[in-house]
Amino acid sequence: MSLLQSKPAQNDTMPVGGSSPQSRHFANLSRFARRGFFPIITLAAVGALWEVIVRVSGVAEYLVPTPSAVWSRLTGDLGYFLFHGLITLYESLGGFAMGTVVAVVAAGVMAHSRLLERTVYPIALLIKVTPIVAIAPLFVIWFGFGSFPKMMIAALITFFPVMVNTFIGLRSVNPTTMDFFRLLDAGQAHVLFKLRVPSALPYLFAAFRIAVPLSVIGAVVGEWFTGDRGLGSVIIVAHHNIDMPTLFSAIAVLACIGLGLTGITALIERRVLFWHDSQQSGPGL
Repeated sequence: MSLLQSKPAQNDTMPVGGSSPQSRHFANLSRFARRGFFPIITLAAVGALWEVIVRVSGVAEYLVPTPSAVWSRLTGDLGYFLFHGLITLYESLGGFAMGTVVAVVAAGVMAHSRLLERTVYPIALLIKVTPIVAIAPLFVIWFGFGSFPKMMIAALITFFPVMVNTFIGLRSVNPTTMDFFRLLDAGQAHVLFKLRVPSALPYLFAAFRIAVPLSVIGAVVGEWFTGDRGLGSVIIVAHHNIDMPTLFSAIAVLACIGLGLTGITALIERRVLFWHDSQQSGPGL
């Protein structure tokens, strides 16, 4: 028997590296399950402790409701909270989009010229340090009681972190790579889209992680002043009526919106920046 005949035939379907795509998929699901298991257990433990303390101490419901009362209020009128939650989500995402577009354009202008940087940055800083609560009543007078003034408030509160991070990212270019582009006599547009924009993407997504929850805060602040819809208005009405289960239910829905948007942002970041070193360790939310 020859050596070739005695050698076992190799299975062409055997995965390279000892793991199939299916096994890697299940491994990723397992890591995701473990990552979500501990926060759920911690949240359940905190809720149980909260329930026990409130019941034992005899605190009135109009001061601190029990988690069971909040859960009953939330699930008993889920359509009500979903309706107002979707309105807040729409306003926050609209404001986030508006603020991001303006911030990216302003960062590009600042990165193009030092003179433009010294002109635009003080104005952006002035917007940053002005309290949003002080500006909200003005938007009511200027833009009315619809969704647009709430989007404007959300855009203002998200504008500065996106602008600053994008500006830093556009300026944080590898000098050696820049010299290579200059050696090739690359144009400004080629340098911008092939070098500066990829360098700025990690900074931009880092800003998104901050700006996305801020947009929800901005929408809620706008709803305190400018309308009768949205979770912000639900919180104000519940506060005036001393209806703590409704107030805590609205807060819980807001927390879910913030967590959901942050998780989606992290997922998109991993998809877009798969090539970047920051994604090699598999960051969480």
